[in-house]
Amino acid sequence: MIRTILLVVILVLSGTAYSQKQSITWGEEFKLKKGSGDINVILSDETGVYIEEEHAALGAYFVVGYSVRESATLVKLNHRLEEVFRSDFNQELKGKAFENFLPFQNKLLIIASEYNRGQQALLVHVAEINKKSGQMMSGWRTVATLPKVEKKDKIDFRIFPNADSSRLVLICTSSGREKNTFQVQEYDDRLEPNSEKATITNEFESKTYQLEDVMYTKDKKIILVGRIFEFENGKKKKEKFLDFANYNIRFYDEKGKQSGEINTNINGKWITSTKLLIGKENELLLASFYSKQKKGKADGLLVQRINFNDGTIISSTEKSINYAMVSKEVTNNDELEDEEESKAERKERARLAKLQNEGEGFSSYMKFRNIFYTPDKGLIIMAEHFSYFIYESSHYYSGSSTRPSQTTSTQIHVYECGEVVMCKLDSTNQIAWLQILPKLQKEFISQSSGASGGGPGGSTGIHFNSFFFPSGRPYYAGFMAMQFKDNIFLLFNDHKRNFNVLEAGQNVSRIDKYSKSACFSVKLDIYTGKMQRKLIFSNDDQPTAMPRKASVIGKEVYIIGKTDRMMGKTKLAVGKITTR
Repeated sequence: MIRTILLVVILVLSGTAYSQKQSITWGEEFKLKKGSGDINVILSDETGVYIEEEHAALGAYFVVGYSVRESATLVKLNHRLEEVFRSDFNQELKGKAFENFLPFQNKLLIIASEYNRGQQALLVHVAEINKKSGQMMSGWRTVATLPKVEKKDKIDFRIFPNADSSRLVLICTSSGREKNTFQVQEYDDRLEPNSEKATITNEFESKTYQLEDVMYTKDKKIILVGRIFEFENGKKKKEKFLDFANYNIRFYDEKGKQSGEINTNINGKWITSTKLLIGKENELLLASFYSKQKKGKADGLLVQRINFNDGTIISSTEKSINYAMVSKEVTNNDELEDEEESKAERKERARLAKLQNEGEGFSSYMKFRNIFYTPDKGLIIMAEHFSYFIYESSHYYSGSSTRPSQTTSTQIHVYECGEVVMCKLDSTNQIAWLQILPKLQKEFISQSSGASGGGPGGSTGIHFNSFFFPSGRPYYAGFMAMQFKDNIFLLFNDHKRNFNVLEAGQNVSRIDKYSKSACFSVKLDIYTGKMQRKLIFSNDDQPTAMPRKASVIGKEVYIIGKTDRMMGKTKLAVGKITTR
């Protein structure tokens, strides 16, 4: 009882050291259809906030079953987070598959696809939505016809804004071919083709090349970021598997001709993770972790500033990083720190001390999340320990006189989001500070499929994570970050016992039951690397927050809380976090 009271007091006091105030306002809870899928805040303007909700809809009936298709609902809230309208596009999407809502300039577009058997092609449709009423302003407009060359071809595409959001870009590929071929088309603000279609090919087998990112500059330069894999021998005879080898980053002109390539290889080292983004003053920023041994720990950081036009290197910095470089002095908000450390915490501190003394590198599973510019012409790079795997279980039901036999398979998708590594590079590309924010989040997502004696079963689909299939998962694990004045704020769900965890070496309680978690904010000083931690709210009393999917719009953060129920409709709420 005493420990419970003490914990409550500490949670209340944990935010008292904040010089900037963060407050959250929650709107009223509302319900969505049973089986709702991904949910995102997609846009905020002077009239309100727009939310995308995906769900499955009935496609067509067959003699032995039925098909399903993707549909969507658009919900608008005013700035008091009260519902303005809720538009379901099931009727408009009949015969089509929903792709996404897309904010473009001052418009809101809805994108759908349709396979035309007569033309043997995938048709891409776009329509504009009236942001006041939530209704389509006109009928569908076909902006692209993507033909199949062979019957087995599968067409993948994506529409996105160019670098300055003045144009739209469509890129498509066929995943059924042996070699990679990408077609790129630019459209103006009237959705008219604005250039000739560019065709890009490369020499890699389609199985060994995964497109991770595409950039389209305002002067029509095309940049493709790909991951290259190699076949390796498995443990069993004749068994082979694909293993990541390196990144491939190439520049193309508007006609699809290659104009440059970034060499991400470092002599005698292996790249483990890379992030490329469009920076300031016509430059690209590239950050990579590297290892001295294949499949070893990440023990170095490569940062390059690259010319926007031809891919030439403006500056390149290669730095060794390890636990010994982690700053020792961290501002801690714990007002009631226990005098005695727990056994687990002493063990964790001893482990960290060993890593620091031996100069041990970081996990090879580090994945870049954010790169921020600082007013003193420096960079702050954030990466997170992230891993993902699947395991499967099956259950057989023998059946009865009134119920056929059935086999049910369940895939368990496991997401692990661990410590956040933060590094500040000054204007001369020297490391100013290196920090670690410990956390240990685990999220389990189940997908089931079944088959019975009465007919074919259904499936919830396959998990993808590439440029054409960006993953909306995990929902509750991970973190988001935003820059505000001289600080960066990190927002994430965590175990309530971790209220004072800010320093590498502290014992961390794992969180996997997010309905019982708390949402914390950590303020990071961009000049010193010092951190402060504050409890923003508890997830006990409202739908569970999804901080990783929060949207930063101006000086406000819109965050969605969602609770799925086995029976009944999904509960949803939207919160607005304001920083002053």
